[in-house]
Amino acid sequence: MKNFSKETMIGIVTLISFGLLYFGLNYLKGINLFKPTNYYYVQLKDVASIEVSSPIYIEGFRIGLVREIDYNYDDFNADIFVKVELDKKMRLPKDSYAELVESFLSGGSLHLQLNKFTDDYLSPGDTIQGVRKTDMMQQIDQKILPDVVALLPKIDSILTGLNVLVNHPALNSSLSHIEKTASNLEKSTIQLNRMMSKDVPQILANINTITENIEVTTNQLKEINLVATIDTINGTLSNLKMLTYKFNQKDNTIGLLLNDKSLYENLDSTVSNANKLLIDLKQNPKRYVHFSVF
Repeated sequence: MKNFSKETMIGIVTLISFGLLYFGLNYLKGINLFKPTNYYYVQLKDVASIEVSSPIYIEGFRIGLVREIDYNYDDFNADIFVKVELDKKMRLPKDSYAELVESFLSGGSLHLQLNKFTDDYLSPGDTIQGVRKTDMMQQIDQKILPDVVALLPKIDSILTGLNVLVNHPALNSSLSHIEKTASNLEKSTIQLNRMMSKDVPQILANINTITENIEVTTNQLKEINLVATIDTINGTLSNLKMLTYKFNQKDNTIGLLLNDKSLYENLDSTVSNANKLLIDLKQNPKRYVHFSVF
C-alpha cells in the first residue's frame, strides 16, 4: 500500500465506487449481472407504457425484463424493437408472441404467450411478434371518452336549463305556495287531531248507543209472533176488500148512495130547491110569515 501514490488510491476508490454504483443501479432495476440470460427481440407497433427494466411474465411468473428499446429514426413507419432479457433456462417455442399489458398502477409489462403445440424453439436473438392487449383504460379512452365528449354539450344545455329554472320567479312563487300549503296542512292536521281526540269518541259513543238500540229492537222483533201478525193483517185486508166490494154493489144503502145516479140527482135537486127556498125566505119573509099566521 505504501508503494501506491495518493492519486492512484483515489483512482482505485473511484473505480470501485463506479462499479458498486453500476451494480447497485442494475440491482434496483431487477437486473442480475451474474445470472446467465438469453436475449430476444419483440416487434411492436406501439411501446407506450413500456420502459427499460419493465417486467416480462409468463402466466404471472416473472422471467425477465426489458433491456433496450430501439426506434428507427430513419423510417417513421417501421416497427419498434424491444430487446428483452430472459432466464437462460427459458426457451421460447416458435410462433409464440408477446402481449403488451397496461396496468393503471404499475405501468406496462410484457406477457409471453407460448405456443405449447410445437417442439421447435427459437434461438437467442430471434424476434417474436408483439401485440397490444386492449385493457380497461384503453377501452375507456377509445369508447367511453368519445361518448362523454359528445355528451358534454347536452349536459351543458341541461345545466343551463336547470339554472334558468332555478332562477325563474315562478319557482320562488311555487315554493312560497308550497310553504303556505304545508302550513295550512299542518293547521288542518292539528284540527284533525283535536277532532279525533274530542269529537270522534263522542261520535263513537253515539254509534255504540244506536247499535245497542238496534240490538234491543232486533230482540223485540224476534219476540213478536210474525205469523199471527201476518194472519191478522191478511184478515183485515180481506175485510177491507169485502167492504169495498159491497160499496160497489147496489143492494145496500151505502152502495145505492155511491152508485145510484138518479138518487144522487134527486138529492142534488132537493138540496138545490132547499137552497132556493132559504134564499126566498130571506128575501120575502112576510110572505111566509103571513102564510104561517093564516
